[in-house]
Amino acid sequence: MAEILLIDDDDNLRGMLRMALAHGGHTVTEAVDGRDGLLRFKAKVPQLVITDLIMPEKEGLEFMMEVRKSHPAVKFIAMSGANRRGTDYLRVAKYLGAAQVLSKPFTPEVLLSAVEGVLGTSGVAAAH
Repeated sequence: MAEILLIDDDDNLRGMLRMALAHGGHTVTEAVDGRDGLLRFKAKVPQLVITDLIMPEKEGLEFMMEVRKSHPAVKFIAMSGANRRGTDYLRVAKYLGAAQVLSKPFTPEVLLSAVEGVLGTSGVAAAH
């Protein structure tokens, strides 16, 4: 399937998402925040990045903007459960080029369906 970089500062959530993606046949590299994500991205450019938007060190929006400068074709799925100070972070992520946005919480099936839609693959979500 696909090489996916998964970025989220919540260890438990990241672990559950990694398991769902691996169950869907994907190879997953994990990062704990945007700064860690940039290091892992530069080491091996993935087919898809799934990133949380609100994280310490470097937030997902900052990560997306930085990656877009050098790799404009990289596909993103942005996820967030936050809406601080009236800012709709998912809308901003969509504006920055996220192919899909997911509002937390969501099910593994929703995640796999989003991945299938972004990558244009078939059968991933149908197995669930």
